Amino acid sequence: MPPVYLDCNATTPLDPEVREVLFHYLTEEFGNEGSRTHEYGSRAKQAVQKARDQVGAVVGAKREEVIFTSGATESNNLAILGLAAHGIETGKRHLIGTSIEHKAILEPLEALEKQGFEVTWLASDEQGRVCPGELSNALRPDTLLVSIMAANNETGVRQPIDEIAAVLAGHDAFFHTDAAQAFGKDIGPLRNGRIDMISVSGHKIYAPKGIGALILRRRGYERPPLKPLFYGGGQERGLRPGTLPVAHVAALGMAAETAMKNHEKRRIRCREIKDAALTAFSSLSPRIHGRSEETMDHVLNLAFPGIDSEALIVALKDLVAISNGSACTSSSYTPSHVIKAMGYGDDEANEAIRLSWCHLTPDVDWDGLVGRVENLY
Repeated sequence: MPPVYLDCNATTPLDPEVREVLFHYLTEEFGNEGSRTHEYGSRAKQAVQKARDQVGAVVGAKREEVIFTSGATESNNLAILGLAAHGIETGKRHLIGTSIEHKAILEPLEALEKQGFEVTWLASDEQGRVCPGELSNALRPDTLLVSIMAANNETGVRQPIDEIAAVLAGHDAFFHTDAAQAFGKDIGPLRNGRIDMISVSGHKIYAPKGIGALILRRRGYERPPLKPLFYGGGQERGLRPGTLPVAHVAALGMAAETAMKNHEKRRIRCREIKDAALTAFSSLSPRIHGRSEETMDHVLNLAFPGIDSEALIVALKDLVAISNGSACTSSSYTPSHVIKAMGYGDDEANEAIRLSWCHLTPDVDWDGLVGRVENLY
């Protein structure tokens, strides 16, 4: 038997309903939605518009507020770098991010920092959460953007999005959240109307890799004043040129629809797996990163003091597939910046492993895992 896949925060399997839609538009309805002169193009356009409705429905957004991208990394870059010109024009050059963001947020913010913008980096507490009070203290009249993730990709810790939105209620800074790990899973917070921009990644919610969205909520009749990062065609309201991958767009739409429809059922299954893992590991007294009640039900980040994560991954590789950090930086492994931001040193960060699963995950031999860990002591 192959190892049980426990790395769903890196990427998820295709949901069966999503797979059906994907292959239908790959092989049968293969038209270009930009083709205006024939029925193939018309049907493709209808599929894309339906997908906008499906994606928007998850967060209470309108179809015209959904911009399709290649994934959350592109969406994050468009949300951050796309605001630069507006910041320069208005004299608002202050940005706020956090020390626990994904590299797809950290690096665009750092790029603007090199261009003369000033970035305030909010620290997290020892449980991996940002304090809304610290945000309030950091806000300035020239603050252009606040970017705080909805749920952390390594620890699964939810950020207090509603409280952050309340802090921003009287300020005109744009509020962006990287929701790659929360979209379709933690429904309520992302419906907060104070969030201006939401980044979505399809392959985190059982759709294919290479498709995502940036949701741009309007304030009144005005959308966030983004400039495109590249040019050529004017698609996606002039923000993201290029032929849309209709099959992937339709698949993302179905993934969004099924996430809404099956949200509670999936959450219960994920919680069952998490409870089983915590019960099995309790005899080993692991160090848990993040309070259980503040983390997503499909993620568990922990360490067994004295056991290096790389050694543990090797010892368990025939039983489970797990990770020790973000898949986007795994080619050049360094101690997790997220765990270090929570106050741990390099040695402790090197002990951290992440287990992440989904409603499609089969039962896990937790007793077998515990036995392997015990053998490493």
